[in-house]
Amino acid sequence: MKILVATDAWRPQVNGVVRTYERLREEAAPLDAEIIFLTPGEFSTVPCPTYPEIRLSLPGYGYIGRRMREIGPDAVHIATEGPLGWMTRSHCLRKGIPFTTSFHTRFPDYISSRFSLPESWIWWLLRGFHNAGAGIMVATPSLGRELEDRGFQSILSWTRGVDTDLFRPRSVRRFGDGPVFLYVGRVAIEKNIDAFLDADLPGSKVVVGDGPQLQDLKARYPGVTFTGKQTGEDLAECYASADVFVMPSKTETFGIVILEAMASGLPVAAYPVTGPVDLITPGETGVLDNNIARAASEALQLSHVGVRDKALEYSWEAAARLFVSNIESALFARQGRTAPGRRVRLARRRPSQA
Repeated sequence: MKILVATDAWRPQVNGVVRTYERLREEAAPLDAEIIFLTPGEFSTVPCPTYPEIRLSLPGYGYIGRRMREIGPDAVHIATEGPLGWMTRSHCLRKGIPFTTSFHTRFPDYISSRFSLPESWIWWLLRGFHNAGAGIMVATPSLGRELEDRGFQSILSWTRGVDTDLFRPRSVRRFGDGPVFLYVGRVAIEKNIDAFLDADLPGSKVVVGDGPQLQDLKARYPGVTFTGKQTGEDLAECYASADVFVMPSKTETFGIVILEAMASGLPVAAYPVTGPVDLITPGETGVLDNNIARAASEALQLSHVGVRDKALEYSWEAAARLFVSNIESALFARQGRTAPGRRVRLARRRPSQA
């Protein structure tokens, strides 16, 4: 089965959305599902205001139609609500092509913090975007409940995975012997990193990642270690060199970095918000508190034994199987169509976790 995925988030961006779909393509292949991407790399682009690292595709409706005819996909999935997502949605609606979508990013929070637009306007726009499709894939139960309360329809569960071979406890100490509190992720205003850096904590603080706020934070917090972007073994060693992972963001929809930290044996300190509340077992794998400094201090006291066990429940193979099953149920069963090839048999197999 060919699945066309339209996504505004793609390399050279480094974020959870890009990593999710790259791994999805790998894990879907053994399921006889070929993932083909439509990305900004195929269009003329302009830099996103306030975030030039993100490139926004310029209109190319005719090209999208030609590409879809060339590919002949069995299913269409729209991953993001950017220009490319809107163009693909418009083409599908004009041609009567059913599609699914996914909700990865809390744009109402992000756009409001950057441009001072009312969040209610953005929620209204996103509701119309997603409800035009046959199903909306979300990563956590808490996010699904919130979206349903906001009028979003046909919610489908689609969790994520973690590479537990790469992210594992290691005997390395990159950042000294004292308590090390670590943040990994995009360095941007919506991640609320200031709350972590302002927290009164013993030892040292480390920020791993890149983004538009990096130089500003470097100037304001000279005592903090900023490593920039890290990948692969270097990133895994950063996790393994810390004592507590701190997630100061209040706008996550999942938090793959939380799973990476737990797979590395790190307890997590976070706010009790969507994402962390679904992944963290308070008092065992981390601490949830509206005071991030208190959460980090208490997480430092937790045993690292057993933290990794929670992350082992999440596999990318199961996430890919669930994605394919959602495609089948939303675009074939609900539309009265027959799923092509082996997908009918695979759909009957339960994923190892939901």
